[in-house]
Amino acid sequence: MKEKDIHAEISSIRDLMERSAKFISLSGLSGVLAGIYALIGAGIGYNMLHNSSYEGKNVVSITQLLIVALAVLILSIGTAIWLSFKKAKKNGQQFWGTGSKRLLVNMAIPLVSGGLFTFILIYHGHYSIVAATTLIFYGMALVSGSHYTYSAVKSLGIIQILLGLLAAFVPGYGLIFWAIGFGLLHIIYGTIMYFKYDS
Repeated sequence: MKEKDIHAEISSIRDLMERSAKFISLSGLSGVLAGIYALIGAGIGYNMLHNSSYEGKNVVSITQLLIVALAVLILSIGTAIWLSFKKAKKNGQQFWGTGSKRLLVNMAIPLVSGGLFTFILIYHGHYSIVAATTLIFYGMALVSGSHYTYSAVKSLGIIQILLGLLAAFVPGYGLIFWAIGFGLLHIIYGTIMYFKYDS
């Protein structure tokens, strides 16, 4: 066997091992839809906050806003699982394998920590930095999980972290930053990933 053939064989084996260790069934379309859900949720939250004054007092409870945020989260995760499963099946790839398990574990640690920390902030009444906190921890989850999926996810994570830090500097505009991070950025990155990997 020629040296050139040996290098080609080694490269092929390395590529196969890398593909099996990474979750490459992530659907770009799920990112677009998650962004749309987030923008709709932000719009609902905005209307709830600005159209619910009663005798000069805001009557929207944090529970109502959390229900909207939770609905966006459930829709986004459900859509991501469904579309990624369909993509894996279409491409003859394993949906629940080594790559998807590693991705889930590495993203779950910052996401669960961030979720708990967010509830602590809400419990103590520190509402002004809740949006910033969710962006920062979500960005950390993306960076952590990016080693087990597309590299573009890391860039999205870094931008989310920076956006969250900026939101922490200007409290009171959290909903706008949240809409940009979870809405607009998801739509942009989802579109890029769709045309790069799905079409």
